[in-house]
Amino acid sequence: MIIKEKRLFGVAFFYFHYFRRMGLKASLSKPFARAAMVELRMRTAQPGVAQIKQLNEILKFAEKTSFGKDHNLREGMSLESFQKNVPVRDYEGIKKYVDRAVKGEENVLWPGKPMYFCKTSGTTSGTKYIPITEDSLPNHLNSARNALLGQIAGSGNANFVSGKMMFLQGSPVLEETKGGIPLGRLSGIVAHHVPNYLQRNRLPSLEANSIEDWEKKVTAIVKETADQDLRLISGIPTWVQMYFEKLLKHTKAETVQDVFPNLSLFVHGGTSYAPYAERFKQLLGFDIDRVELYPASEGFLAYQDKPGVDGMRLNIADGIFFEFIPADKYGEEDAPRLTIDQVELGVNYAIIITNKAGLYAYAIGDTVKFVSDDPYRIIVTGRIKHFISAFGEHVIGEEVESSIAEVNEKHGAVVRDFHLAPEVSPKKGLPYHEWFVEFETKPKSMKDYSSDLCAALQSKNTYYSDLIKGKVIQTAVVKVVKKNGFNKAMAAIGKLGGQNKIPRLSNDRTFADQL
Repeated sequence: MIIKEKRLFGVAFFYFHYFRRMGLKASLSKPFARAAMVELRMRTAQPGVAQIKQLNEILKFAEKTSFGKDHNLREGMSLESFQKNVPVRDYEGIKKYVDRAVKGEENVLWPGKPMYFCKTSGTTSGTKYIPITEDSLPNHLNSARNALLGQIAGSGNANFVSGKMMFLQGSPVLEETKGGIPLGRLSGIVAHHVPNYLQRNRLPSLEANSIEDWEKKVTAIVKETADQDLRLISGIPTWVQMYFEKLLKHTKAETVQDVFPNLSLFVHGGTSYAPYAERFKQLLGFDIDRVELYPASEGFLAYQDKPGVDGMRLNIADGIFFEFIPADKYGEEDAPRLTIDQVELGVNYAIIITNKAGLYAYAIGDTVKFVSDDPYRIIVTGRIKHFISAFGEHVIGEEVESSIAEVNEKHGAVVRDFHLAPEVSPKKGLPYHEWFVEFETKPKSMKDYSSDLCAALQSKNTYYSDLIKGKVIQTAVVKVVKKNGFNKAMAAIGKLGGQNKIPRLSNDRTFADQL
C-alpha cells in the first residue's frame, strides 16, 4: 500500500480526516468502529501466522537492496535462516547503511529513497537518522486509526470527533539531508503534513507550532487555544501538564474543565502516566479517559485497543516483524530470539523489530513485558541502557515508576517530576540511591515518605533489598527539587519540550548533577 506525502499526519488528525473523507458523522462512527475492531481481531486471530506473513512481505522488498544482498535475504526464506543471516543490531550496527541513504543513495535499506528521516537523540551515536518510507507509513496511520476506533467501540463515545483536537509536538520546520531528503522530528513531520482543509479543526496553528523556544511556544499556544472547543489533546504527559498549568494561569480558571467543558480524551505516550495521575486530576477537575500509545520513529509498535485494559495491543499484523530477547540475556552471543508465540507473561524482554522502513533485527532500546496473550498486550518497562546497577541491583524504569506512584497515593503527595540516580562516593557514610523529586503537593512527613519510597522499591527488587540489608548501601535519600527545576535542567541541555522525555533513572549522575 502506497501512501502519498500529503496523507501523513498525526494521530488525532488522521482519525478526524478519515471520518470526514468517508462522509460519516460522529453518530455513525460507532458501528464503523465496532466493525473495524472485528476486522482487527480476524487479522490477528493466529498471531504466529500473522507475524510470519509480515516477515515474508518485508523480505520480498529487502532482497532488492544493498542490505538484502549483503545478508542473502530473499522472499520465503525460513525464520531460522533470517536469524542466522541477520544479527541483532542497534543504530551503530546499521549506521554505515544509513549514512549512505542519508547522502541520497538509492536501494540501500529499502527500495528507492526514504521519504523522510526522523531525527532522534542517540545515547552513543549522537543524532540518529531513522528512515520512514512510503511502505512504512501505513503502520503509523493504521495504528493511529485503530487506537481511536478502539476507544469509540469500547466506550460508545465519539463526541471528540465533532470538536477541536490538539497535539503538543515538536517544530514542523524541516531540514534536508545531504541527499535532499526531508529531515525532522517525527511529530514535526506529522504537523507539517496536515491537509489544508483540516486547518480549522487542528490546534495549534502552524505559526505557534513553529516556535523553537518551548516555553514561548506553549505560552503562544495557550493564548490562541483558550477560547476553543477542545475535545481531544495528545502529547507526552510532562508537556501537556505544562500546557494545562499555563492555561489555568492565563484564564484564571480553577480547572481545565472550566475552560474546556467538552474535553473528553487524552492520547498519550512516551512515558508512564501513573506518576502524573494525581496532578492531572487536580488540573483537569475530573478523571479523563485516556488512550495510551507506543509510537516511535522506528514504527508504531502498540496501542491501547479498548478502554480500561492493562497494556497496549502489539501491532503484529501491520508492517512489523517482532522478536524478543530476555532482557537479562541481551548482549550475550547466544541469546535466544523469540517470536510472538514463544514469549511468556511477566518476563522482561528487549524488543527487536524488522520493518518496511528498512530496519532489520533492529534493537530499538526499549524493554517490554507481556501482560496478556489473548490478544498480546505489553507494557513498556524501561530502556536497555536506562537502569541503575551501580551496585549490582539492576533497577529498571517500571520498578521506579510504580514505587513512586504507590507512595504518592499513600501519602497524598502530588509529584510534578522525579529522577533517580546512584550516589557512589558520598562525602561520608555508605553509598545510596538519591531521588530528586519536584512536588506540587508535599507529603506531611518527608522522613516517612523517603522511608516508604525506599521500602517500595525494595519490595519490587530483591537485589536492591539485599544490598540494603547487607549494609552494602544505605537507605535512599530524597532531595526536593525547587519548582520548575526539571524544566530548567532540561532547557539547560537543550531538551525542553517536544518529544524529549525527562530521564526517570540513570546509572550515572549526569542529569542528577544538572538538577
